[in-house]
This record gives sequence, structure tokens and C-alpha cells, in this order.
Amino acid sequence: MNDSDNTDFLLAIEDLTVSFDGFKAVDSLTLYVDQGELRVIIGPNGAGKTTVLDLISGKTKATNGSVRFKNKELTKMTEHKIVREGIGRKFQTPSIYEKLTVFENLEISYPWGRKVWGSLKFTRNQQVVSRIREVAQEIFLEDMLDMEAELLSHGQKQWLEIGMLLVSNPELIMLDEPVAGMTAKERDATVELLKKIAKTRSIIIIEHDMDFVAKIAERVTVLHLGKILKEGTMEEVQNDKTVMDVYLGH
Repeated sequence: MNDSDNTDFLLAIEDLTVSFDGFKAVDSLTLYVDQGELRVIIGPNGAGKTTVLDLISGKTKATNGSVRFKNKELTKMTEHKIVREGIGRKFQTPSIYEKLTVFENLEISYPWGRKVWGSLKFTRNQQVVSRIREVAQEIFLEDMLDMEAELLSHGQKQWLEIGMLLVSNPELIMLDEPVAGMTAKERDATVELLKKIAKTRSIIIIEHDMDFVAKIAERVTVLHLGKILKEGTMEEVQNDKTVMDVYLGH
């Protein structure tokens, strides 16, 4: 890669395509995310939203195009290597360890020297404990560290999973429908949480809940049939005739 390929963006997706049996789920997509940006991706079902996250995180391999994170090409990397580069991802359904306490869930996610063996011989030192407490406070669970995760409400489980990402301090966090199934109160708390997180890192969110998107989005990207239909502020997107047609047509 020559210097002219270098970019100031944290994440640069260029001409990204993936075909499944001839169907282009993502079609020549170009998308840039800045350092410290909170980006929301919306679009009707089948627009390719989750596939984009799958491509960034290495779960799905691109047919062609490029995904660069801090100028490093990700398309040839394995999923766990991409995580080590500083990208964390949360799926739609919370994948927490139900039988472990909140503290233990966060502890398991701590990056023990980033080596396979590191996690087998860790000691619960002060640095680890204070990092876990710090994150627990951010995700509104500081009073529940000793509680088994299965006893948490649905929204609290979602927060715990976000906390499990935060413990390892990624520079980019990707969340798939983080407020699905939450109460209104939990949703508002999540807005507060994500805005706070976005001060120190970049976030990409896929979401269907438009009230939530309106409260949180700095920039919105509308996907339709694997392509970008519109990008801009929530207001620009909401008032766009093509966007309205696509949404009302579904």
C-alpha cells in the first residue's frame, strides 16, 4: 500500500461487495467512519446492515473491496485478530455467561496480555479490579457485581454485554440493535451510556427504533439492497423523499 492510500479515517470501507449465490448482499459499498464518531446504520430488512458488520468483523469474507481500520487491511484477517486490532462487536442476542456473576463476566473479558495463555494464569490484581469497577459504574451495574447474570433484566444483560466489550478498551464498537426489547427507561439510560462511550471511541449502531436513533445519531447512513441510499443527519434522512418511499414501501 502506498502513502496515498493512507487515510485519516478510523475505518475506511471502499467498494466492498459480498455475493451469496449471485445475490449481492452488499454492493460496492463505500463508507468512512471518523475517530470518535457515533454512526447509525438504518434500512429496511434485507438491506445488508448486519452483513456490513459481519464483513468488518471478519465473520463474512468479502468478494471484493477493502476494509481498513487505522490503515490496516482487515479483509484477510481472522475474526480474533480483528478483535485484537481494537474492534469489539455485540450481536442482537446477549451472549453473556448466565451462571457467572456480573463481576466474573467482566473479568473473563479482560484482555490478559492478549495471549491465549495469558487468560489461564491471570491473577486478580488491583488494576483488573479497578478497571472492572470503573466499567460496571459506566453500565449502571456497580451495585450488582456479585449478582448472577441470569438474574438481570433484559436491558441490564444488554448493558453487561456492552461492558464486556468496554473492558478490553476497543477503539471501535459495533452494536446490532442494542435497545431491542428494552423498557423506555432502559432505552433512555442506553442513550446516555452510548453518548458517554462515544466521547472516547467510535461506535457503529444498527437500529430499527427511530425514536432512539433520533436521540443518539450524529450521522445516519441509510442502506437499501446493499447500497447507500442516503447519508446525513437524522433530519436530512427523515425528510428525504427516496428514504420515505423505501420505508413506506416496506
